[in-house]
Amino acid sequence: MNSRTAVLALGLTQIIGYGTLYYSFSVLAPAMAREFGLSTEWIFGALSVSLLVGGLCAPWVGGWIDRRGAGRVMTIGSLAAALALAACAMAGNTSTLVLGLIAIQIASTLVQYSASFTLLVQLNPARAQRSITYLTLMAGFASTLFWPFTTALHTHLDWHHVYLLFAAMHLFLCLPVHFWLMVQTRTVSDRRAPLDHAPRAVEAVAGVIATAARPRAFALMLLGFAIQSFVTSTFLVHMLPMLTELGLAKASVLVASAFGPAQVLSRFTNMTFGGRLSQRTLAVIASAFLPLATVILLATAPSLAGAFAFAIVFGLSSGLASIVQGTLPLELFGSDGYGKRLGRVTSVRLVVSSAAPFAFALMTEHLGYPIALSIIAALSTLAVLAFLAIGGSGKPTVEATRTE
Repeated sequence: MNSRTAVLALGLTQIIGYGTLYYSFSVLAPAMAREFGLSTEWIFGALSVSLLVGGLCAPWVGGWIDRRGAGRVMTIGSLAAALALAACAMAGNTSTLVLGLIAIQIASTLVQYSASFTLLVQLNPARAQRSITYLTLMAGFASTLFWPFTTALHTHLDWHHVYLLFAAMHLFLCLPVHFWLMVQTRTVSDRRAPLDHAPRAVEAVAGVIATAARPRAFALMLLGFAIQSFVTSTFLVHMLPMLTELGLAKASVLVASAFGPAQVLSRFTNMTFGGRLSQRTLAVIASAFLPLATVILLATAPSLAGAFAFAIVFGLSSGLASIVQGTLPLELFGSDGYGKRLGRVTSVRLVVSSAAPFAFALMTEHLGYPIALSIIAALSTLAVLAFLAIGGSGKPTVEATRTE
């Protein structure tokens, strides 16, 4: 199968995956907290724990994807996501609720960007950067669709039934698509003949960082991604309650919905005009948007125009960041062992960002939003410096190899 078909199929499942497993939580969390008599800090702390566990599982999942193929892992992941959402929906106490949230985040590592990016690399390493850009362009609609969609559902259904509906979407939509991708694709690690039983050439990407410089470059990349993910996770999880507290309660969903189109705009712009830029340069640009967005919000709240500007600039950052999280490791270090390497990146990002929802809730509770946002602005600047410190700015080389 060609990369375009895979991108279209994965675009559907990534929208559903991110919409149901991540973006919906900020809409449903207040109802969960009220039902079990929990504080806001507690419920976001539970999310942090679940993100931490998911992050610790990511390197193992990445190695599994390298060995068994991304299509197979994503098929299993769709079933796991459906079961996890259903289990969380049937939670009768705080213990089972937390276990359900943990199960959801473990399942997320099997079906979200890390797995889908690796599938595209395994399908065609030489075209993977372009394919990842197209995929993130489609998946950028997840928040735009699922924040208002979840809010609308929640006006008629309680959070239990919303999660059960989301479980059905994974079972009846994502599972068949991922199973089809598993059947249609042949990964290098599987060492199976393609459908026509003829060997085919696979172009392997070598990377631009010299062997001796890789440990330092990898550490700086991890630091940049970790900080970037901490800030991004803070805003994504707290978007609606944060805008409400800043005096934008009536327009919070509308303002937040501008985030998704801004993501798509940045990805489309990159797809059209960013071909001559290295992925490291795109990482620097994506990171620089974060402190800018934070300063805009600080300086203009509760202005509606300022809130829209914040959501748009933040969306531009997130749109580019989601691309470079898949393409920068490929450009710097090549396609060999990409799944395991991306799993390590995902692990560090999730482990660090798992503290973000709880930490920001504590900061706003004890310091207030102006000081908390000032800390976020300073922290996000460090990510810019980390990416700037990475050496190597050329294009990755391609080597043709033949698999049987």
